Amino acid sequence: MASNVETLIRGAVVKGIGKVADFNRKRLPRPTDAHPFLTGIHQPMTEELTIEQLRIDGEIPAALTGRYLRNGPNPAVAPDPASYHWFTGAGMVHGIRIAGGRADWYRNRWVRGSEACAVLGEELPPGPRNATNDAPNTNVVGLAGRTFAIVEAGGKPVELDYELGTITHNPFDGTLVGGYTAHPHFDPMTGETHAITYRGDEPNKVWHVVLDTDAHVIREEAIAVSDGPSIHDCAITPNHVLVFDLPVTFSMKMLLAGYRFPYAWNNAHPARIGLLPRDGSGDSIRWVPVEPCYVFHPANAFETPDGKVIVDVVAHDTMFAESKRGPDSQKSRLERWTIDPVAGTTTRDIVHDHAQEFPRYDERLTTQPYRYAYSIALPDAKNAEWQLAETRLFKHDLEQRTTTAHDFGPGRHPGEFVFVPRRADSAEDDGWLIGLVVDMNDQTTALVILNADDFTGSPQAVIHLPHRIPPGFHGNWVAD
Repeated sequence: MASNVETLIRGAVVKGIGKVADFNRKRLPRPTDAHPFLTGIHQPMTEELTIEQLRIDGEIPAALTGRYLRNGPNPAVAPDPASYHWFTGAGMVHGIRIAGGRADWYRNRWVRGSEACAVLGEELPPGPRNATNDAPNTNVVGLAGRTFAIVEAGGKPVELDYELGTITHNPFDGTLVGGYTAHPHFDPMTGETHAITYRGDEPNKVWHVVLDTDAHVIREEAIAVSDGPSIHDCAITPNHVLVFDLPVTFSMKMLLAGYRFPYAWNNAHPARIGLLPRDGSGDSIRWVPVEPCYVFHPANAFETPDGKVIVDVVAHDTMFAESKRGPDSQKSRLERWTIDPVAGTTTRDIVHDHAQEFPRYDERLTTQPYRYAYSIALPDAKNAEWQLAETRLFKHDLEQRTTTAHDFGPGRHPGEFVFVPRRADSAEDDGWLIGLVVDMNDQTTALVILNADDFTGSPQAVIHLPHRIPPGFHGNWVAD
């Protein structure tokens, strides 16, 4: 815990850096093209809607009772395109309530941080805020019967009510000391929820944070790192937490220049994976090198009888190497990594060599061997920045090493799909895949429910929305 003097000094330094960044931001080069994450499919919504009569094709499964929720960046004020980065827009949560074979409502609501409250003329909700990151824009999850919008890099959770209104900026009822993450992982074997978190003002530490079944922090263990790595996600096995310390790190040069997201590819930063004992001290972590790459999202991880760790990841060749507006890898693919802590090696095996992202799986099997993963296709071409112009969802059979595609058709672009089992005791893949598909042919969106075990077949149900929802990041099915 920092002393009062250290806290005052750090606050003064941060304030001074902020003034320099604000000054230089006005001098950034003016873009000569349309900002790819403010126009086209990404053009932000400008209002909050409540729609209670939704057109449905097909039949919504009667077993589904709850909400599909999705979070993503949606600036409430038109940002300066010279400094705007996709990852920094104010969060907007979208939700569709399903029960009894009906779609009862759709709602979209800005997470109430300083930007949205100023635009809407509202008082800021109570609770501690991160001044630069107070409207979490990356994920929305159900924890202990409550709903939280979450983000990484020091942001605090924001608690939402059932209808997506902001209740409070809530660091898990005061039990969270530092920041949180966009990617907590629930362990169905123990009931704990694990995460790796980082903060921009603490470049030499990351933290292993564990929540209990009440969504209260029971562990916040510091791990020594260097250079301020951006660790977007983690994975867990029965004995380990996997820490992806890869060559995207904090850039003081970018921060001082005025860029909103000061992280960049760093060739000098070694790529490695940390195997931290789940209840061990930070200095007990075992680091294993890996060839340089970047991972936003793993799928599942598990252990072999001989002590190796298996994790499936979408690996990018580089990240944030050129663009200061959003992700910019030249190549991504699904890989299976075999980490040998005794030999100190990581073997990377290609599962599917096509650009893709947002891998999901049957999360009842977290920490256990599994067979199926689902991801969305990205255009398999070299682009300076990501183009969400693909129309396919992938299903990977990790045992047979085969991949099947569901194509939604020209102009229809899927986001992340989440797996929902038909019953608590259903077999793996016996359930539904649920996600949003943007139709750029008519600027509409649909919530699509696919039968996972009839992946290429017609959807079980399609719930139509009369407007385009900008592609966001992560969604989840939150059962009642």
